[in-house]
Amino acid sequence: MSPNLLHQFNDSNHTSDMRRSTVLFLLLICLAVPIAPSSSSAQPAPIWKPQQREPLEKYDNPPAARRKIETSPRMVSRLGSFVSYQVNVDASGNNIIGDAANECSISVDPTNLSRMAIGWRQFDDVTSNFRQAGYGYTTDGGLTWTFPGVLEPGFFRSDPVTQSDEAGTFFYDSLRTDGFSFFCTDIWSSTSGGASWSLISGEQGAIGGDKQWFTIDKTSGPGHHFQYQAFDQSNCAGGLFNRSTDAGVTWETPVDIPNEPTFGTLDVDSHGNLYVGGEGSIFYCARSSNAQIGGQTPTFDQITPVDMGGDLSGGGINPAGLDGQCFLAVDHSGTATNNYVYMLASVLPPGQSTTDVMFVRSTDGGLTFSAPLRVNDDTNHQSKWHWFGTFSVSPNGRLDAVWYDTRNAANNTDSQLFYSYSTDAGVTWSANVAVSNSFNPSEGYPNQDKIGDYITIMSDETSGNVAYSATFNFNPNNGQHEEDVYYVRVFPGGQRPSPTPTPTASPSATPTPTATLAPTATPSPTPTGSPSCTPIVINGSIANGDPTQTDKLVHSGIPQTCPATTACARRAVSDSFRYDAYTFTNTTGATQCVTINTNTACEGDQDIFIAAYLGSFDPNNICNNWIGDSGQSPGPNPNQAFRVDVDNGQTIVVVVSEVHHFGCPAYTLTVTALCGGGSPTPTATATPTATPTPTPTATSTATVTPTATSTPTATLTPTATPRSTPTPRFQPTPRPRPTPAPRP
Repeated sequence: MSPNLLHQFNDSNHTSDMRRSTVLFLLLICLAVPIAPSSSSAQPAPIWKPQQREPLEKYDNPPAARRKIETSPRMVSRLGSFVSYQVNVDASGNNIIGDAANECSISVDPTNLSRMAIGWRQFDDVTSNFRQAGYGYTTDGGLTWTFPGVLEPGFFRSDPVTQSDEAGTFFYDSLRTDGFSFFCTDIWSSTSGGASWSLISGEQGAIGGDKQWFTIDKTSGPGHHFQYQAFDQSNCAGGLFNRSTDAGVTWETPVDIPNEPTFGTLDVDSHGNLYVGGEGSIFYCARSSNAQIGGQTPTFDQITPVDMGGDLSGGGINPAGLDGQCFLAVDHSGTATNNYVYMLASVLPPGQSTTDVMFVRSTDGGLTFSAPLRVNDDTNHQSKWHWFGTFSVSPNGRLDAVWYDTRNAANNTDSQLFYSYSTDAGVTWSANVAVSNSFNPSEGYPNQDKIGDYITIMSDETSGNVAYSATFNFNPNNGQHEEDVYYVRVFPGGQRPSPTPTPTASPSATPTPTATLAPTATPSPTPTGSPSCTPIVINGSIANGDPTQTDKLVHSGIPQTCPATTACARRAVSDSFRYDAYTFTNTTGATQCVTINTNTACEGDQDIFIAAYLGSFDPNNICNNWIGDSGQSPGPNPNQAFRVDVDNGQTIVVVVSEVHHFGCPAYTLTVTALCGGGSPTPTATATPTATPTPTPTATSTATVTPTATSTPTATLTPTATPRSTPTPRFQPTPRPRPTPAPRP
């Protein structure tokens, strides 16, 4: 971690216009308004409209004194098919006790989806709201993260926003401020996948202002690589918008946007037109068709009022912060919906005291918009919070939306991350599904009563990559959970009925997820239409001595079905991973839809992945002969199966591989619908050419012949020297704690 150095201010004091001075005066007055105590048992904090009321990003605490750094195991939190991995970990991959991290922005390298970067507000100690520009990166698709430190140790920074260009260069837009004399931004870039960053604009060189957002022109038009930035009235040099025509190095003097839409985001369509969405007195979508022309001063030639079904709000469940921003995105799919303009926000509808996630779309370049459509589908939504709504458009046009949701909380505070998607350009949305465990957002405040102002998502062809803050980890030193940054991959296919709300014993009784060891699986029921037979069951493990494969498969989140609906995709990781392989032959006399199910207690660092291959498996080309996979790492749930079609006489190889390098001490593989075929044979080594099955290695030494038998072997029990079962990783257990005293 970076040392806590004294904050240093830049001597330059940029001139602001009269409007900024007036807004600053109003904002400073508003800071005197008392905020409700930060306790989930207290009455909700007052709700306020962000325009001219949103508290300033303010340097009002010095860095906390140095302290002994304590750690605990990183949190890996699983809910059904969805796994959240902690991002802000130390050099050993452990949770740092006593810090806080929120307001996270994610970017994905489009040339290598395994590479992602997240920026966030880093508080080295919860006793101070002094914050810096934290960042982390992953090279394995979000399963593990590295947190090298902050952009500029010892300097107060806030409002992190990250983006990636089409070549995989990451950019970080960071706000520097002292809260009264300047609100300026600068741009950093990374060509190492987020592992290191360089200041390319100079200190405060992007000008900008508070609540800034930026986007990159990725078209092949005249604005290629232009960067566009919008911000609010608390700014560096007036205006609400400026641009860079040299990929973020130099920035032009800001200009105004008519009707002043703020607290929003920007995007560019395939013709190079720039769109800015946000809220002034009402919501607006502003278009500039000449921002892409370097020799012209940008003007906004189309300003469209937009009915979002309510207004942005602050306070309430997030006392000192926003309850959501306005997110705008353009469809770049190249399909019939190409260049559709979408907007989504958590808004406060008329007559309500809680927010809903609302969506609108434009099919005519932002000239007109649809009526607002509510995305959250709970029946009693009028009394529940649906906050921090955000969304992304995938390269193939799917819309992915996530938000925090209290529908399952008796105290109406404990929140879960929820997900919904649309495959028809937002006309309809899928059933909402919880994708995280419950957490109390009012705990772990870093001397500032909020968990940030936003979360973010970036979509690829199959899934959405989400960066969000949650309080799963427990801090035994102050008796509260603490704010950390998490990554979760959301995807269609994880939809299940929302759980029935259940009362909680107390507002602070949010359990910390723990793994349940269940190495023995309950076999899946025989699929309809398959012959009646006893499923083939194999108990195995992955450990030293097992063969290795090069690379690993992308976790699409979609288990293969009959007929096939998914395609093979590799992570493109130059690394080796251990695996077990089992060979089966269909001698039933007919084509079978074979069900392959895996049950294990191995989770987190011990995740496994299962795939099926036709004829043979090539460990050096793991997409060769691929016919399907599990789409996700299985857990204790005994019904996480995938299915593949196998013709009569065909042989398949089922491969169980480790996702990291920690092996798996026990798993159960169940194969259904191959009765009458050959017994499963563990394959010690695999080659791209089908060869007679070799004698199994010491990992599974049961003697099995490839000759078909009248009755399939029910179970193959490994007879190698037993390995010791690893001690489950420590998961902090919540304990009773007093309600924190209100801060003055």
